[in-house]
Amino acid sequence: MGGEVSYDPKASRKISTRALTTMPTLIQQPTRIEAAGTKPKTIGEYIGRVSSKTGAVSIAHMRSPAGWSEPGQTPEFDEYSLVLTGVLRVTHKNGSLDVRQGQAVIAYRGEWVQYSTPEGAEYVSVCLPAFSPETVHRE
Repeated sequence: MGGEVSYDPKASRKISTRALTTMPTLIQQPTRIEAAGTKPKTIGEYIGRVSSKTGAVSIAHMRSPAGWSEPGQTPEFDEYSLVLTGVLRVTHKNGSLDVRQGQAVIAYRGEWVQYSTPEGAEYVSVCLPAFSPETVHRE
């Protein structure tokens, strides 16, 4: 599904020739991705390296049970998370944040973070560039 990528020096960014030559792509349903962590967590990737062969961004719907946690990580991407229900705990080198329904958090690339859901949570995560097991750098 990926297209060729060209570089436009005037725009100082990469431009996908696919975006210039095709119609919008409908994502019928997410691709289920296996999650890291202590309890089963459901990840539905709508856009990303697996579902749409998109490396620029990933968008996934997470459903995480109470008591779930994953290993700490120092990713090479920014991660934006919007909590739909429950609480997403983001532990970082200086403490932790409890992100609640209707709130969002940004974890910046190169920053150590560890995610958990003490009460369970449903949230949407957007990663720029797209999430990859090779660039998440889990402990």
